[in-house]
Amino acid sequence: MKIGITGVTGLIGKRIAGMARERGHEVIGFSRHPRGAAFRRFGTDEPPDVSGCDAIINLAGENVAGIWKPSKKRAIRDSRVLGTRRIVEAIQRTRNPPRILVNASGIGVYGNAGETVTDENGRHSAGFLAEVCEAWEAEALHARSAGVRVVMLRTSMVLACGGGALGAMLPVFRLGLGGRLGSGRQWVSWIHIDDEAAIALAAVGNPMIEGPVNVTAPNPVRNIDFTRALAKAVHRPAPFWVPSTALRLALGGFSAELLQSRHVIPAAAAAAGYAFKYPHLPEALADLLSRP
Repeated sequence: MKIGITGVTGLIGKRIAGMARERGHEVIGFSRHPRGAAFRRFGTDEPPDVSGCDAIINLAGENVAGIWKPSKKRAIRDSRVLGTRRIVEAIQRTRNPPRILVNASGIGVYGNAGETVTDENGRHSAGFLAEVCEAWEAEALHARSAGVRVVMLRTSMVLACGGGALGAMLPVFRLGLGGRLGSGRQWVSWIHIDDEAAIALAAVGNPMIEGPVNVTAPNPVRNIDFTRALAKAVHRPAPFWVPSTALRLALGGFSAELLQSRHVIPAAAAAAGYAFKYPHLPEALADLLSRP
């Protein structure tokens, strides 16, 4: 199968591409700066060339981490909504379009769910990131007009040593400076990067998978327990505490992503028969920290 991947140079894109190649698929990378025959140009200004692709995995999007100034929020939204719109336009214009669009999204669509256990039928919320996710998914669903099966991967915090949230936390925790955020009672949904990649490829290959799919491990933890597990994994104490007020002052709107509680479960993946390689946090951290 020939699989086109936008965001292929990012943390998740690289792992999905590598796993796809390991399974015998041909990968076409889509990038603003294509290099070589295995790449095609992709941006928000015009539809890309998706001809010959059997599937598209659309992961492109501005990193949500950082201070949410107006320019940052515009980049977060436009990179997702306009980028997906261009992908769908390309699909609609292609004589023999890809049969499947696997489009990234996020569990931010559920907002602050508190203690509610949330599956794919969970209530959508208000707020910047929730609204971005809704608009993002709405653009992807337009591909159905071309007879394309659409899957929306509602991704949680992806754990990988090469970057992302864990890559940012590890130096702090290895110095013994880690600590809980806010009350520490908020639920944290997470996913090992290998399960993230495997679920994306399962969505490509399994015609029974359609619509929203929560890409989360089946065992979320509270922030305080995540803190303890990571501290234990690096053999350091984590005695500190970052008050909610300090986070809000330092990070503004993005602080909500660290303080909101989301106990999200992967009901769709479980119904499709996906078996998680890393369902529990300690084993996931042990595996990642054992890698060179």
